[in-house]
Amino acid sequence: MATIYTHQSENTRKTWLLMSGFLVIVIALGFVFSQIYHNPTILYFFVIFSVAMNIVGYWYSDKIALSIAHARPVTREEFFDLYNIVENLGITAGLPTPKIYVIEDPAPNAFATGRDKDHAVVAVTTGLLSIMNKTELEGVIAHEMSHIGNKDMLVSTIVVVLVGFISIASDMLIRSTIFGGRRNDDREGGGLFMIVGIVLSILAPILATLIQLAISRKREYLADATGALLTRYPEGLASALEKIGKYERPMINQSTAIAHLYIANPFGSSSFGKKIGGLLSTHPPIEERVKILREM
Repeated sequence: MATIYTHQSENTRKTWLLMSGFLVIVIALGFVFSQIYHNPTILYFFVIFSVAMNIVGYWYSDKIALSIAHARPVTREEFFDLYNIVENLGITAGLPTPKIYVIEDPAPNAFATGRDKDHAVVAVTTGLLSIMNKTELEGVIAHEMSHIGNKDMLVSTIVVVLVGFISIASDMLIRSTIFGGRRNDDREGGGLFMIVGIVLSILAPILATLIQLAISRKREYLADATGALLTRYPEGLASALEKIGKYERPMINQSTAIAHLYIANPFGSSSFGKKIGGLLSTHPPIEERVKILREM
């Protein structure tokens, strides 16, 4: 019989399988580039540069995310109850107390970031604090603490950096094949690689984005399950998600760069993305998440 733990293990395996898809796309782009210009060094550059970008993103991802979200650090005196909940759940989860930030925004939302559990940050909006009761707020914070415990921030950072790198590389590839690759037509296979390069440069960003969205959804399901285990009260998070889902307006300072970090879609539940289905959403449907939580 499937349990919460087996679902966690399954989601983790699927996430790392999807992550390997990113590396395949990066290597494929580098290989096509190297064939067009008959220079194998380009392939090595693609791999090395993608790793370097991951390292930079790993060290500075929290500062970038907090800046984009316009979050500010707060003191215990300002938000006493919030501090107590974060500290208590940290003790329960066996995690250091993360730094606490608040976003001045009426939309109810929250996210966790940071390179590891010792440098983690939990950020919540003032809108979330204004509409949640204690058990609901505990459910949301437990969800975010679960992201920290599950080391989701590292995975999320790698995903964002690789998507950006693939998009930039694809743009470079299509420009080079159209405007600079014709000089290789007289070489064996030059024309074929030009065609492959153009097709790959168009498809690569689309595939990378779909992988990013799939990984984000897997992370949310896993954090829901782990958060329910942490509080031993799945109804708290389920009720909180229902309240968040009823708020249809987008956040004031939303960004696609960090949208996947939030507990719910920062662009609002009435956005076009919801109307065309879950495929292009960074988050699974709230109704489905609530249903799974209430079956636990």
